[in-house]
Amino acid sequence: MPRRTATMLASTLMLIALLCVGVFIPVPYAEMSPGPTVNTLGEHDGEPVLQIAGHKTYPTDGHLNMTTVRVTSADYRMNLVEAVYGWLAHDTKVVPHDTLYPDGKTEEQSTQENAEEFSQSQESAKVAALKELGVPVKSWVIVSTVVKDAPAEGKLHAGDVIKAVDGKAVKEPTDVAELVTEHRPGEDVVFTIVPAKEQAAAEKEKRTATRTEKVTITTRASDDAGEKRAVVGISAGTDHTFPFSVDIKLADVGGPSAGLMFALGIYDKLTPGSLTGGEFVAGTGTIDDNGKVGPIGGIEMKTVGARGKGAEYFLTPAENCASAAKDTPGGLTLVKVATIDDALDALKDIRAGDTADLPSCSAS
Repeated sequence: MPRRTATMLASTLMLIALLCVGVFIPVPYAEMSPGPTVNTLGEHDGEPVLQIAGHKTYPTDGHLNMTTVRVTSADYRMNLVEAVYGWLAHDTKVVPHDTLYPDGKTEEQSTQENAEEFSQSQESAKVAALKELGVPVKSWVIVSTVVKDAPAEGKLHAGDVIKAVDGKAVKEPTDVAELVTEHRPGEDVVFTIVPAKEQAAAEKEKRTATRTEKVTITTRASDDAGEKRAVVGISAGTDHTFPFSVDIKLADVGGPSAGLMFALGIYDKLTPGSLTGGEFVAGTGTIDDNGKVGPIGGIEMKTVGARGKGAEYFLTPAENCASAAKDTPGGLTLVKVATIDDALDALKDIRAGDTADLPSCSAS
């Protein structure tokens, strides 16, 4: 066989072997890509995204789109060829698998966590919007979750209202952990609660729950590395009573990152005039009860998805600005926001056409 032919054959076989390696050997990566973007002022699957009853609402126009990111499933095993393609593509991002699914988290666990975060983001969006409008919202601290096999299991339940710990009044969720950790592991701590069933009955009957119970729990040592804290095995959160009904109808979406856009959509529907002036505005960001906007993941994919649907402005959490600015899609203006007030101020300028001085994002 001529040397040239042999060399070409060997090269071809080597190429085939490398392709086989690339296709069949998995690599520890996952992929993110632009997901659906939904106008919070519009409809999804044939019904309004925001449904408000018991309070006057006003017509809206334009777009206030929340944005999402698609990710590969927890059990998906990417091969080397797919990873290389993803690294080279503009509209996908390849990240270490553990970034999306840390500590061996399963698909089911991730879905459940995202659903809980999405539910909490809706509550915070409602509170932030109504506070901005000066509408009073009643709030109280509750047991959000009880850890399996923890000291609190069977004694405290999700939805119980925590009035006090060791007789000291609880006003914020963080108060609970602070008061518990005043103890040493093995010591007793006394919770004063309104049981979840009593609270639910009081809300239904539009009265204040007054029946309380005292529950004594023996603390245990935390699982933290280093110095051990006293814990009972619960997480505390906040629940609210709203003066009228605000429902967010959006299935198959998870995570906390739509909070800002939900809050703005609610605000727009409850105020006369148009927040957007008919413009196509998209955005992202968590929001807390006081209107503070927090960072999210996958910002680069969200800007691509938003621009692909026609967005011209993108409300960007301040802490995500640098990442978003590194590769901004053409025709999309990033607007830096840290609070709901920042977003409302920016929207005022956008609808007035006064966009030259909008707070912008820089890559530095």
